[in-house]
Amino acid sequence: MDLERLSIDRGAGPRRAYRRRSPLLKWGLIGGALAALWFLRAPILGAVGGLRQTEVELATAVMVAPSARAAEAAAASGAAANGYLVARRRAALSADTPGRIIELNVEEGTVLKKGDVVARLFSSEVEASLRRAEAELAAGAVAVEAAGASVTSAERRLEEARALVGSVTSQKDEVEAALALADSEFERAKDLFGRKAVPREQLDRAESGQAQSRARLAGAEAVLARTRAAVASAESDVEVAKLQKAQAQANIAALEAGRDLVRATLDKTFVRAPFDGVVVLKDAEVGEVVSPNALGGQSRGSVATMVDFSTLEVQVELPETSLDSVVIGRPAEVYLDAFSTERFGGTVDRIWPTANRQKATIEVRVQLDTIDPRMRPEMGVRVVFPPEVPESDGVAGDSEAPTEPQLLVPASAVVTREGQRGVFVVESGVATFRPVTAGPPLGRRVAIEKGLAEGDRVVLTPGTDLDSGSHVVTK
Repeated sequence: MDLERLSIDRGAGPRRAYRRRSPLLKWGLIGGALAALWFLRAPILGAVGGLRQTEVELATAVMVAPSARAAEAAAASGAAANGYLVARRRAALSADTPGRIIELNVEEGTVLKKGDVVARLFSSEVEASLRRAEAELAAGAVAVEAAGASVTSAERRLEEARALVGSVTSQKDEVEAALALADSEFERAKDLFGRKAVPREQLDRAESGQAQSRARLAGAEAVLARTRAAVASAESDVEVAKLQKAQAQANIAALEAGRDLVRATLDKTFVRAPFDGVVVLKDAEVGEVVSPNALGGQSRGSVATMVDFSTLEVQVELPETSLDSVVIGRPAEVYLDAFSTERFGGTVDRIWPTANRQKATIEVRVQLDTIDPRMRPEMGVRVVFPPEVPESDGVAGDSEAPTEPQLLVPASAVVTREGQRGVFVVESGVATFRPVTAGPPLGRRVAIEKGLAEGDRVVLTPGTDLDSGSHVVTK
Protein backbone atom coordinates (compact mmCIF):
# COMPACT_ATOMS: atom_id res chain seq x y z
CA MET A 1 0.00 0.00 0.00
CA ASP A 2 1.41 3.36 -0.96
CA LEU A 3 1.21 5.53 2.19
CA GLU A 4 2.69 8.69 0.58
CA ARG A 5 -0.46 9.16 -1.39
CA LEU A 6 -2.40 9.32 1.83
CA SER A 7 -0.15 12.20 3.34
CA ILE A 8 -1.44 15.83 3.42
CA ASP A 9 0.51 18.55 1.68
CA ARG A 10 0.28 21.47 4.24
CA GLY A 11 2.35 24.05 2.47
CA ALA A 12 0.89 24.17 -1.00
CA GLY A 13 -2.61 25.58 -0.34
CA PRO A 14 -1.91 28.37 2.25
CA ARG A 15 1.19 29.60 0.48
CA ARG A 16 -0.84 30.24 -2.62
CA ALA A 17 -3.54 32.11 -0.54
CA TYR A 18 -0.92 34.33 1.13
CA ARG A 19 0.51 35.30 -2.16
CA ARG A 20 -2.95 36.33 -3.34
CA ARG A 21 -3.71 38.51 -0.20
CA SER A 22 -0.29 40.17 0.49
CA PRO A 23 -0.70 43.32 -1.73
CA LEU A 24 -4.06 44.18 -0.15
CA LEU A 25 -2.69 43.74 3.37
CA LYS A 26 0.30 45.97 2.69
CA TRP A 27 -1.78 48.87 1.44
CA GLY A 28 -4.24 48.43 4.28
CA LEU A 29 -1.51 48.73 6.90
CA ILE A 30 -0.13 51.86 5.24
CA GLY A 31 -3.55 53.45 5.15
CA GLY A 32 -4.21 52.63 8.81
CA ALA A 33 -0.91 54.14 9.87
CA LEU A 34 -1.63 57.34 7.97
CA ALA A 35 -5.07 57.58 9.55
CA ALA A 36 -3.59 57.08 13.03
CA LEU A 37 -1.05 59.81 12.40
CA TRP A 38 -3.80 62.15 11.30
CA PHE A 39 -5.91 61.62 14.38
CA LEU A 40 -2.88 61.76 16.77
CA ARG A 41 -1.25 64.75 15.14
CA ALA A 42 -1.98 67.20 18.03
CA PRO A 43 -0.49 65.11 20.87
CA ILE A 44 2.51 64.25 18.74
CA LEU A 45 3.13 67.87 17.82
CA GLY A 46 2.76 68.86 21.52
CA ALA A 47 5.25 66.22 22.55
CA VAL A 48 7.68 67.38 19.92
CA GLY A 49 7.18 70.99 21.02
CA GLY A 50 7.86 69.97 24.63
CA LEU A 51 11.29 68.90 23.65
CA ARG A 52 12.05 72.56 22.80
CA GLN A 53 12.00 74.76 26.00
CA THR A 54 12.42 78.53 26.09
CA GLU A 55 14.58 80.11 28.79
CA VAL A 56 12.77 82.94 30.58
CA GLU A 57 13.02 85.10 33.70
CA LEU A 58 10.10 85.03 36.11
CA ALA A 59 8.60 87.54 38.54
CA THR A 60 5.87 87.16 41.14
CA ALA A 61 2.74 89.28 41.35
CA VAL A 62 2.73 90.90 44.78
CA MET A 63 0.18 92.87 46.75
CA VAL A 64 1.74 96.19 47.85
CA ALA A 65 0.35 98.65 50.40
CA PRO A 66 0.02 102.35 49.49
CA SER A 67 2.70 103.35 52.01
CA ALA A 68 5.20 100.99 50.45
CA ARG A 69 4.44 102.42 47.01
CA ALA A 70 4.99 105.91 48.38
CA ALA A 71 8.32 104.80 49.80
CA GLU A 72 9.34 103.38 46.45
CA ALA A 73 8.36 106.55 44.66
CA ALA A 74 10.24 108.71 47.14
CA ALA A 75 13.25 106.42 47.04
CA ALA A 76 13.27 106.60 43.27
CA SER A 77 13.62 110.39 43.37
CA GLY A 78 15.41 110.84 46.71
CA ALA A 79 17.43 108.54 48.97
CA ALA A 80 16.55 105.56 51.13
CA ALA A 81 18.42 103.41 53.60
CA ASN A 82 17.79 100.75 56.19
CA GLY A 83 18.38 101.18 59.89
CA TYR A 84 17.22 100.42 63.40
CA LEU A 85 15.38 102.07 66.24
CA VAL A 86 17.79 103.02 69.02
CA ALA A 87 17.46 104.93 72.28
CA ARG A 88 19.56 108.03 72.71
CA ARG A 89 19.46 107.52 76.48
CA ARG A 90 20.51 103.99 77.34
CA ALA A 91 22.38 102.76 80.41
CA ALA A 92 23.90 99.50 81.57
CA LEU A 93 23.37 99.68 85.33
CA SER A 94 26.21 98.42 87.49
CA ALA A 95 27.29 98.72 91.10
CA ASP A 96 29.92 101.28 92.13
CA THR A 97 31.51 98.73 94.43
CA PRO A 98 32.06 94.97 94.14
CA GLY A 99 29.57 92.82 95.96
CA ARG A 100 27.11 89.95 95.93
CA ILE A 101 23.53 90.61 94.84
CA ILE A 102 21.04 89.84 97.62
CA GLU A 103 18.01 91.58 96.12
CA LEU A 104 16.94 92.09 92.49
CA ASN A 105 13.73 94.02 91.88
CA VAL A 106 13.41 94.06 88.07
CA GLU A 107 12.62 91.87 85.11
CA GLU A 108 12.63 92.60 81.39
CA GLY A 109 9.89 95.15 80.81
CA THR A 110 9.90 96.64 84.33
CA VAL A 111 9.05 100.35 84.25
CA LEU A 112 11.32 102.41 86.50
CA LYS A 113 11.31 105.93 87.85
CA LYS A 114 14.47 107.86 88.55
CA GLY A 115 15.91 106.74 91.88
CA ASP A 116 14.07 103.40 92.06
CA VAL A 117 16.15 100.59 93.59
CA VAL A 118 17.04 98.07 90.90
CA ALA A 119 19.22 95.80 93.03
CA ARG A 120 20.91 95.66 96.44
CA LEU A 121 24.29 94.17 97.34
CA PHE A 122 25.42 92.52 100.57
CA SER A 123 26.02 95.37 103.04
CA SER A 124 26.05 94.02 106.64
CA GLU A 125 29.63 95.15 107.29
CA VAL A 126 28.97 98.62 105.90
CA GLU A 127 25.80 98.94 107.97
CA ALA A 128 27.78 98.06 111.12
CA SER A 129 30.37 100.69 110.21
CA LEU A 130 27.59 103.22 109.79
CA ARG A 131 26.18 102.44 113.24
CA ARG A 132 29.64 102.88 114.76
CA ALA A 133 30.15 106.18 112.94
CA GLU A 134 26.78 107.45 114.16
CA ALA A 135 27.63 106.42 117.76
CA GLU A 136 30.97 108.23 117.58
CA LEU A 137 29.18 111.26 116.20
CA ALA A 138 26.72 111.18 119.10
CA ALA A 139 29.63 111.00 121.57
CA GLY A 140 31.26 113.91 119.81
CA ALA A 141 28.06 115.90 120.12
CA VAL A 142 28.06 115.25 123.88
CA ALA A 143 31.67 116.43 124.05
CA VAL A 144 30.70 119.64 122.27
CA GLU A 145 27.91 120.23 124.79
CA ALA A 146 30.33 119.61 127.68
CA ALA A 147 32.84 122.01 126.19
CA GLY A 148 30.11 124.58 125.79
CA ALA A 149 29.15 124.16 129.44
CA SER A 150 32.79 124.62 130.43
CA VAL A 151 32.93 127.85 128.47
CA THR A 152 29.78 129.09 130.16
CA SER A 153 31.13 128.23 133.61
CA ALA A 154 34.46 129.90 132.92
CA GLU A 155 32.75 133.02 131.64
CA ARG A 156 30.59 133.13 134.77
CA ARG A 157 33.66 132.88 137.00
CA LEU A 158 35.29 135.61 134.96
CA GLU A 159 32.30 137.88 135.49
CA GLU A 160 32.39 137.19 139.23
CA ALA A 161 36.11 137.96 139.37
CA ARG A 162 35.63 141.18 137.46
CA ALA A 163 32.80 142.18 139.82
CA LEU A 164 35.06 141.45 142.81
CA VAL A 165 37.78 143.63 141.30
CA GLY A 166 35.30 146.47 141.14
CA SER A 167 34.30 145.98 144.76
CA VAL A 168 37.90 145.78 145.97
CA THR A 169 38.78 148.85 143.95
CA SER A 170 36.00 150.77 145.69
CA GLN A 171 37.26 149.60 149.06
CA LYS A 172 40.77 150.69 148.13
CA ASP A 173 39.47 154.09 147.16
CA GLU A 174 37.81 154.41 150.56
CA VAL A 175 41.04 153.38 152.28
CA GLU A 176 42.99 155.92 150.25
CA ALA A 177 40.52 158.62 151.23
CA ALA A 178 40.84 157.63 154.89
CA LEU A 179 44.64 157.68 154.55
CA ALA A 180 44.52 161.15 153.07
CA LEU A 181 42.41 162.30 156.04
CA ALA A 182 44.78 160.62 158.48
CA ASP A 183 47.74 162.34 156.83
CA SER A 184 46.01 165.68 157.09
CA GLU A 185 45.15 165.15 160.77
CA PHE A 186 48.71 164.06 161.52
CA GLU A 187 50.15 167.18 159.88
CA ARG A 188 47.75 169.43 161.78
CA ALA A 189 48.45 167.67 165.08
CA LYS A 190 52.14 167.91 164.40
CA ASP A 191 51.88 171.64 163.72
CA LEU A 192 49.82 172.24 166.84
CA PHE A 193 52.16 170.14 168.93
CA GLY A 194 55.08 172.22 167.64
CA ARG A 195 53.36 175.32 168.88
CA LYS A 196 52.59 173.62 172.16
CA ALA A 197 48.91 173.89 171.39
CA VAL A 198 48.09 170.22 171.88
CA PRO A 199 49.52 167.54 174.07
CA ARG A 200 51.82 164.79 172.89
CA GLU A 201 49.04 162.26 173.23
CA GLN A 202 46.98 163.86 170.47
CA LEU A 203 49.96 163.81 168.11
CA ASP A 204 50.51 160.15 168.86
CA ARG A 205 46.86 159.35 168.14
CA ALA A 206 47.08 161.17 164.78
CA GLU A 207 50.26 159.34 163.91
CA SER A 208 48.70 155.99 164.85
CA GLY A 209 45.64 156.72 162.70
CA GLN A 210 47.90 157.53 159.79
CA ALA A 211 49.78 154.25 160.19
CA GLN A 212 46.54 152.25 160.39
CA SER A 213 45.24 153.89 157.22
CA ARG A 214 48.42 153.05 155.40
CA ALA A 215 48.18 149.44 156.56
CA ARG A 216 44.58 149.20 155.41
CA LEU A 217 45.60 150.65 152.02
CA ALA A 218 48.34 148.08 151.65
CA GLY A 219 45.83 145.33 152.46
CA ALA A 220 43.35 146.71 149.96
CA GLU A 221 46.01 146.87 147.28
CA ALA A 222 46.99 143.26 147.99
CA VAL A 223 43.36 142.14 147.76
CA LEU A 224 42.97 144.09 144.54
CA ALA A 225 46.07 142.44 143.09
CA ARG A 226 44.77 138.99 144.02
CA THR A 227 41.39 139.80 142.52
CA ARG A 228 42.96 140.99 139.31
CA ALA A 229 45.01 137.80 139.17
CA ALA A 230 41.78 135.83 139.58
CA VAL A 231 40.30 137.76 136.66
CA ALA A 232 43.30 136.93 134.50
CA SER A 233 43.00 133.26 135.50
CA ALA A 234 39.29 133.29 134.70
CA GLU A 235 39.99 134.86 131.32
CA SER A 236 42.55 132.13 130.63
CA ASP A 237 40.02 129.47 131.67
CA VAL A 238 37.49 130.97 129.26
CA GLU A 239 39.98 130.86 126.40
CA VAL A 240 40.88 127.24 127.19
CA ALA A 241 37.22 126.28 127.36
CA LYS A 242 36.57 127.98 124.04
CA LEU A 243 39.51 126.13 122.45
CA GLN A 244 38.20 122.85 123.83
CA LYS A 245 34.78 123.63 122.42
CA ALA A 246 36.26 124.50 119.03
CA GLN A 247 38.23 121.25 119.08
CA ALA A 248 35.09 119.30 119.93
CA GLN A 249 33.23 121.03 117.11
CA ALA A 250 36.04 120.27 114.69
CA ASN A 251 35.92 116.66 115.82
CA ILE A 252 32.19 116.71 115.08
CA ALA A 253 32.94 117.83 111.53
CA ALA A 254 35.43 114.98 111.14
CA LEU A 255 32.96 112.48 112.58
CA GLU A 256 30.21 113.76 110.28
CA ALA A 257 32.53 113.38 107.30
CA GLY A 258 33.32 109.83 108.40
CA ARG A 259 29.64 109.06 108.77
CA ASP A 260 28.88 110.54 105.35
CA LEU A 261 31.66 108.44 103.85
CA VAL A 262 30.18 105.27 105.31
CA ARG A 263 26.73 106.33 104.12
CA ALA A 264 28.10 106.88 100.63
CA THR A 265 29.70 103.44 100.73
CA LEU A 266 26.39 101.97 101.86
CA ASP A 267 24.57 103.83 99.10
CA LYS A 268 26.92 102.23 96.58
CA THR A 269 25.45 98.86 97.50
CA PHE A 270 22.15 100.06 95.99
CA VAL A 271 21.83 100.07 92.21
CA ARG A 272 19.34 102.79 91.31
CA ALA A 273 17.68 103.91 88.09
CA PRO A 274 19.44 107.04 86.78
CA PHE A 275 16.38 108.16 84.79
CA ASP A 276 12.83 107.17 83.94
CA GLY A 277 12.82 104.18 81.61
CA VAL A 278 12.17 100.51 80.96
CA VAL A 279 14.41 97.52 81.65
CA VAL A 280 15.21 95.79 78.36
CA LEU A 281 17.76 93.28 79.61
CA LYS A 282 18.47 91.63 82.96
CA ASP A 283 22.16 90.79 83.09
CA ALA A 284 22.52 89.17 86.54
CA GLU A 285 20.68 87.14 89.16
CA VAL A 286 20.51 87.06 92.96
CA GLY A 287 23.64 85.46 94.38
CA GLU A 288 25.98 86.57 91.62
CA VAL A 289 28.94 88.82 92.30
CA VAL A 290 29.09 92.06 90.35
CA SER A 291 31.97 94.44 89.95
CA PRO A 292 32.24 97.85 88.29
CA ASN A 293 35.34 96.72 86.39
CA ALA A 294 34.56 93.07 85.70
CA LEU A 295 37.01 91.57 83.23
CA GLY A 296 36.10 87.94 83.64
CA GLY A 297 36.27 85.24 86.26
CA GLN A 298 33.22 84.84 88.46
CA SER A 299 31.94 88.43 88.41
CA ARG A 300 29.62 90.39 86.16
CA GLY A 301 29.80 94.00 85.13
CA SER A 302 26.18 95.12 84.87
CA VAL A 303 22.98 94.19 86.66
CA ALA A 304 20.46 95.35 84.06
CA THR A 305 20.16 97.50 80.96
CA MET A 306 17.46 100.15 80.69
CA VAL A 307 16.44 102.65 78.06
CA ASP A 308 14.34 105.78 77.97
CA PHE A 309 11.64 105.08 75.38
CA SER A 310 10.93 108.79 75.03
CA THR A 311 14.36 109.18 73.40
CA LEU A 312 13.83 106.58 70.66
CA GLU A 313 15.29 107.64 67.33
CA VAL A 314 16.35 106.02 64.08
CA GLN A 315 19.93 105.02 63.36
CA VAL A 316 20.60 104.78 59.62
CA GLU A 317 23.70 103.60 57.76
CA LEU A 318 23.46 105.85 54.71
CA PRO A 319 25.54 105.02 51.62
CA GLU A 320 28.11 107.69 50.86
CA THR A 321 26.66 108.14 47.38
CA SER A 322 23.35 109.31 48.90
CA LEU A 323 24.81 111.88 51.27
CA ASP A 324 23.87 114.82 49.04
CA SER A 325 20.19 113.90 49.42
CA VAL A 326 20.22 114.20 53.22
CA VAL A 327 20.19 117.58 54.97
CA ILE A 328 19.84 118.27 58.69
CA GLY A 329 16.38 119.58 59.43
CA ARG A 330 14.77 118.02 56.37
CA PRO A 331 11.79 115.67 56.85
CA ALA A 332 12.14 111.92 56.55
CA GLU A 333 9.67 109.06 56.24
CA VAL A 334 10.13 106.04 58.50
CA TYR A 335 8.62 102.61 57.76
CA LEU A 336 8.97 99.94 60.43
CA ASP A 337 9.45 96.40 59.18
CA ALA A 338 6.91 95.22 61.76
CA PHE A 339 4.28 97.71 60.53
CA SER A 340 5.23 98.21 56.91
CA THR A 341 1.85 99.69 55.96
CA GLU A 342 2.24 102.63 58.35
CA ARG A 343 4.33 105.71 57.78
CA PHE A 344 5.93 107.63 60.65
CA GLY A 345 7.22 111.14 60.26
CA GLY A 346 10.68 112.21 61.28
CA THR A 347 13.37 114.85 60.88
CA VAL A 348 17.06 114.48 60.12
CA ASP A 349 18.69 115.36 63.43
CA ARG A 350 22.38 114.50 63.16
CA ILE A 351 24.87 113.40 60.53
CA TRP A 352 28.04 111.74 61.81
CA PRO A 353 31.23 113.68 61.03
CA THR A 354 33.08 110.55 59.93
CA ALA A 355 32.39 107.65 57.58
CA ASN A 356 32.82 103.89 57.88
CA ARG A 357 35.49 102.95 55.39
CA GLN A 358 34.64 99.23 55.46
CA LYS A 359 30.95 99.78 54.70
CA ALA A 360 31.29 103.04 52.75
CA THR A 361 28.44 104.45 54.83
CA ILE A 362 27.79 107.44 57.07
CA GLU A 363 25.63 107.22 60.16
CA VAL A 364 22.56 109.44 60.23
CA ARG A 365 20.15 109.90 63.13
CA VAL A 366 16.49 110.70 62.49
CA GLN A 367 14.33 112.12 65.27
CA LEU A 368 10.78 110.75 65.27
CA ASP A 369 7.88 113.19 65.32
CA THR A 370 5.92 110.89 67.64
CA ILE A 371 6.86 107.79 69.62
CA ASP A 372 4.41 104.97 68.99
CA PRO A 373 3.83 102.66 72.01
CA ARG A 374 4.50 99.68 69.74
CA MET A 375 8.02 100.81 68.96
CA ARG A 376 10.87 98.83 70.48
CA PRO A 377 14.63 99.39 70.41
CA GLU A 378 16.52 97.48 67.70
CA MET A 379 13.44 97.22 65.46
CA GLY A 380 14.30 97.24 61.78
CA VAL A 381 13.20 100.26 59.76
CA ARG A 382 13.51 101.70 56.30
CA VAL A 383 13.97 105.44 56.05
CA VAL A 384 13.17 107.46 52.95
CA PHE A 385 14.64 110.93 52.51
CA PRO A 386 12.36 112.60 49.94
CA PRO A 387 13.78 115.44 47.87
CA GLU A 388 12.70 118.98 48.54
CA VAL A 389 9.57 119.65 46.47
CA PRO A 390 8.25 123.15 45.70
CA GLU A 391 4.96 123.98 47.35
CA SER A 392 3.31 124.42 43.94
CA ASP A 393 3.88 120.73 43.24
CA GLY A 394 1.92 120.12 46.41
CA VAL A 395 -0.20 117.14 47.16
CA ALA A 396 -2.22 116.99 43.99
CA GLY A 397 -1.22 113.43 43.42
CA ASP A 398 -1.78 112.41 47.00
CA SER A 399 -5.53 112.96 46.86
CA GLU A 400 -5.74 110.74 43.79
CA ALA A 401 -3.46 108.03 45.10
CA PRO A 402 -5.15 104.69 45.83
CA THR A 403 -5.79 103.93 49.45
CA GLU A 404 -6.14 100.15 49.05
CA PRO A 405 -3.34 97.62 48.42
CA GLN A 406 -2.69 96.95 44.73
CA LEU A 407 -1.43 93.91 42.83
CA LEU A 408 1.80 94.85 41.05
CA VAL A 409 3.93 93.17 38.39
CA PRO A 410 6.97 94.48 36.54
CA ALA A 411 5.96 96.69 33.61
CA SER A 412 8.11 94.58 31.25
CA ALA A 413 5.87 91.57 31.91
CA VAL A 414 2.84 93.19 30.26
CA VAL A 415 2.75 92.67 26.45
CA THR A 416 0.19 92.91 23.68
CA ARG A 417 -0.85 89.81 21.72
CA GLU A 418 -3.45 90.05 18.97
CA GLY A 419 -4.65 93.39 20.28
CA GLN A 420 -4.99 92.26 23.89
CA ARG A 421 -2.80 93.32 26.81
CA GLY A 422 -1.79 90.48 29.03
CA VAL A 423 0.97 88.51 30.70
CA PHE A 424 2.38 85.02 30.31
CA VAL A 425 1.61 83.05 33.46
CA VAL A 426 3.82 80.03 34.08
CA GLU A 427 2.31 76.93 35.64
CA SER A 428 4.00 73.52 35.68
CA GLY A 429 6.62 74.75 33.22
CA VAL A 430 4.09 75.93 30.62
CA ALA A 431 3.61 79.61 29.75
CA THR A 432 0.01 80.60 29.13
CA PHE A 433 -1.03 84.01 27.83
CA ARG A 434 -3.61 85.56 30.15
CA PRO A 435 -5.39 88.83 29.31
CA VAL A 436 -5.33 91.38 32.14
CA THR A 437 -6.70 94.82 32.94
CA ALA A 438 -3.69 96.99 33.77
CA GLY A 439 -3.67 100.36 35.45
CA PRO A 440 -1.21 103.22 34.92
CA PRO A 441 2.51 102.52 35.39
CA LEU A 442 3.89 103.00 38.92
CA GLY A 443 7.57 103.48 38.32
CA ARG A 444 8.94 100.23 36.95
CA ARG A 445 5.81 98.29 37.89
CA VAL A 446 2.20 98.19 36.76
CA ALA A 447 -0.93 97.74 38.85
CA ILE A 448 -3.09 94.82 37.68
CA GLU A 449 -6.77 95.47 38.28
CA LYS A 450 -8.12 92.21 36.85
CA GLY A 451 -6.85 88.90 35.50
CA LEU A 452 -4.12 87.96 38.02
CA ALA A 453 -3.90 86.76 41.60
CA GLU A 454 -1.27 87.39 44.22
CA GLY A 455 1.55 84.89 43.90
CA ASP A 456 1.12 84.22 40.16
CA ARG A 457 4.45 83.84 38.37
CA VAL A 458 4.77 85.84 35.17
CA VAL A 459 7.41 85.99 32.43
CA LEU A 460 9.66 89.05 32.36
CA THR A 461 10.06 90.61 28.90
CA PRO A 462 8.52 87.77 26.89
CA GLY A 463 9.88 87.51 23.36
CA THR A 464 7.80 87.46 20.19
CA ASP A 465 8.60 83.78 19.74
CA LEU A 466 6.90 82.90 23.03
CA ASP A 467 3.42 81.54 22.42
CA SER A 468 0.69 80.41 24.75
CA GLY A 469 1.41 76.80 25.68
CA SER A 470 5.16 77.06 25.21
CA HIS A 471 7.30 75.08 27.58
CA VAL A 472 9.69 77.32 29.49
CA VAL A 473 12.59 76.91 31.85
CA THR A 474 13.88 79.51 34.31
CA LYS A 475 17.25 81.03 33.54
